Amino acid sequence: MDQLAALLPPAGLALLFVVLMRSILHADRRERAALRRAESERRASAAVPGEGAGESGGNDRPA
Repeated sequence: MDQLAALLPPAGLALLFVVLMRSILHADRRERAALRRAESERRASAAVPGEGAGESGGNDRPA
């Protein structure tokens, strides 16, 4: 019984460490996904035809 009582604190700390690392990794994954989504939305809004590059599709050289 004393052996079990001696193992409880390290086991509890190991469990706490696993839960903490898992939450950190999940938060990082969600943040990276949000950044990818924001970047793709920014690129899509910058590539809207008729805005910025002119009506000719970016070809501004005379014919």
